Amino acid sequence: QVEIVESGGGSVQTGDSLRLSCVASGKTPCQYDMSWYRQAPGKGHEFVSGITLQGKAMYGASVKGRFIISQGPLNTLYLQMNNLKPDDTAMYICKISGNQCEFNYWGQGTQVTVSS
Repeated sequence: QVEIVESGGGSVQTGDSLRLSCVASGKTPCQYDMSWYRQAPGKGHEFVSGITLQGKAMYGASVKGRFIISQGPLNTLYLQMNNLKPDDTAMYICKISGNQCEFNYWGQGTQVTVSS
């Protein structure tokens, strides 16, 4: 059974920083890429950042230059979020996707709230 656990969210002020963590565990049918999405109230999922198994990092236009994605040991994913803005307020959700086979698993998310 695959388990994805996010942590690191919180309530901060504009301009502050936060570091999110995601840990994935469990058996999957193949290796996987990891990514962050976010969902604000009343809106759909928005791609934030992702990193492929080969180490290629990608960013959504609204966070490029402010957020940095990185990988840690043992299937851990980090998201360093700098210069946070009220528009960054959302539930941040970690997703793993099969790299050479088809599957997707989502975590429960960690809430980030940025006040002005």
